[in-house]
Amino acid sequence: MSDVHASRERTTVETARLGHPLLSLALAAMMDDVGAHSGAVYLLTPDEPVLEMAVMAGLPRSFAAPWERVGLSAPVPVAEAVRGRRLVWVNGEEQMARRYPRIAVVLPYPFALAALPVATHDTTYGAVFLTWPGSHPPELSDRERDHLTSACDRLAIRLRRAEEEGRPVRPEPDLSAPSTTMVAGTLGTVEAARMVARLPYGMCALDLHGRISFANAATAELLGVPVSGLLGTQLWASVPWLNDPAYEDRYRAALMSQHVTSFVALRPPSDWLSFRLYPGTNGLSVRISRARAVAQAEHAAPEEGDGPSRLVTINLVLALASALTEAVGVQDVVDLVADEIIPALGSQALVMLGSRAGRLHVLGHRGYADPHVVERFDGMPLTAPTPGAHVLTTGVPAFFESRQQLERLYPIRRDTPDGLGAWAYLPLIASGRPVGTWVLGYAEPHPFPADERAVLTSLSGLIAQALERALLYDAKHQLAHGLQQALLPHSLPSIPGIEAASRYLPASRGMDIGGDFFDLVLSHGRPSAVIGDVQGHNVTAAGLMGQIRTAVRAYTTVGQAPEDVMGSTNRLLIDLGSELFASCLYLRLDPAHGTAVMARAGHPPPLLRRPDGKVKVLDLAGGPLLGIDAAATYPTTEVALAEGSVLALYTDGLIESPGVDIEDALADLGERLAAAGEGPLEALADSLVREVAAAEERADDVALLLLQAAAVG
Repeated sequence: MSDVHASRERTTVETARLGHPLLSLALAAMMDDVGAHSGAVYLLTPDEPVLEMAVMAGLPRSFAAPWERVGLSAPVPVAEAVRGRRLVWVNGEEQMARRYPRIAVVLPYPFALAALPVATHDTTYGAVFLTWPGSHPPELSDRERDHLTSACDRLAIRLRRAEEEGRPVRPEPDLSAPSTTMVAGTLGTVEAARMVARLPYGMCALDLHGRISFANAATAELLGVPVSGLLGTQLWASVPWLNDPAYEDRYRAALMSQHVTSFVALRPPSDWLSFRLYPGTNGLSVRISRARAVAQAEHAAPEEGDGPSRLVTINLVLALASALTEAVGVQDVVDLVADEIIPALGSQALVMLGSRAGRLHVLGHRGYADPHVVERFDGMPLTAPTPGAHVLTTGVPAFFESRQQLERLYPIRRDTPDGLGAWAYLPLIASGRPVGTWVLGYAEPHPFPADERAVLTSLSGLIAQALERALLYDAKHQLAHGLQQALLPHSLPSIPGIEAASRYLPASRGMDIGGDFFDLVLSHGRPSAVIGDVQGHNVTAAGLMGQIRTAVRAYTTVGQAPEDVMGSTNRLLIDLGSELFASCLYLRLDPAHGTAVMARAGHPPPLLRRPDGKVKVLDLAGGPLLGIDAAATYPTTEVALAEGSVLALYTDGLIESPGVDIEDALADLGERLAAAGEGPLEALADSLVREVAAAEERADDVALLLLQAAAVG
């Protein structure tokens, strides 16, 4: 945008202060004109597309700390106002959660917000935002729009004049409302303090930053902290058992919403106290009293008809956000939401829906005795008259407090085969597009008050981002797994005089794909075998593995000797310019003469079980890993392979595990090979990988190739 580009070259921030607080006065006037209870002015920094907060009023700056500096491309209202050169209006917590989920996660409270650009016709200087309590009407009035637009236009003109006159503007001290020193406008400060001191319950006052500016004697007695230890401190800092984010959350909720809030806290060991917070534009008044009924109810059984306790606070939101970072695949997201959210919300069932080729796709579900109830929606067109399809396509949440309400709007669901009594359908929107819908089902009719809807919508933003990552991961995993399966041999050829068996186990971490490979080749009547391991666990490693396996086959087919096959493959890997290395073991078999010639490139040594059952680790000559030194040579070793002998070729994933010495692990593998006896080769392969196959986690791939010398002819 040309006006934004031009504004970057301005110097409205990095210069000296004006003689008077231009920004503070303009902001205070705007707030007074439209009855806003907080706001801030941003200035566009020179030479970079960033808005910096220059002054804030009405709330502690810590409330807006994540947005002190905002990039013009950021998904926040002030940046959007500048990008579109228009007023941006957010009418409450639900709309905030849907349009700006990152803000809703940090400030999940009922409030409205307007953001406007501060700009002339050709230059943008910054932006302004203002907030109102959640009681504000859902739309700005024409008067409010006109006042705000005119005020921002006037501020832009003043900033332009200041720039032209060489009177630059810098950030100014934040504005806080002055403290009230009178009670009801009639009583003096001393008399007011005496009156409050006589009250039988605790009374204290907090400023906008949560600091205690007054406390009566009853407050000190109830909290167990002297008044001198309270004054000037934050309540949750001076009283250790109130040092819980849930209680600070109530203070923030009161200030942001300007609604009375309350909570109950346990003063150890057994005293329950009730806190009621009365907000104003200059702070809060807090009433503290004993809550004996809570202590009695703590041990009482819930009465019939009591609804589930809703404990959805900022703690839950933050815990979910942390847990979602660990979710890898789609099923991880489904399980996490089911395990973390369902119990807290009192919901009995969950469905996660996505879309594929214009149709609904069930990503996962929990809590349904009959899975067919959910699965019948899989493949349903997105145009179908169902709430799941409608919410996914429109991005608008839907709440049905009873079966009658759902069936009235969606007659096709008149049978309600899931047997539930209430539903919440919430869109999952990430990167500006719907990626799915999550559905909560309740066994009985369930009201959805505004605060609960806001929290659910906020959670939707977090879940959507995790689901988007999970869908991408699953798609990459399927692609990578398919690639690796295509590159590994589906079966081993039948070779006279040689019996073979193989096993491959992918890692259970990351992409579940690596560079382990094996092959058995019969060319010109001469059998050869190879096993190797490319560094890494990704598509690049798998692709390089395929190139190495193809190269080995090609060099074998043209009749190269084992040492030449290794040397040629090494030079090819270097010529490809890959930064990955590979270990490899190649052998040429001669069943008629009972020998094998082997060449090794940094690969673990094979094991040989002789016909008498004794196992030996073969000490082979070798060279460095493939892909390191173009001039490397790979000497060969000839090994006797009598009839009945078994060669075990493997990758390091079979013997390496955290905290286990590699020599001990190799000795253990040899003992298991010896103890297996002379059973079928397939059974022997199963026994050698049984331990790693049963492990909950495998940090590396495992490949195993067994070759047994048999009678020729």
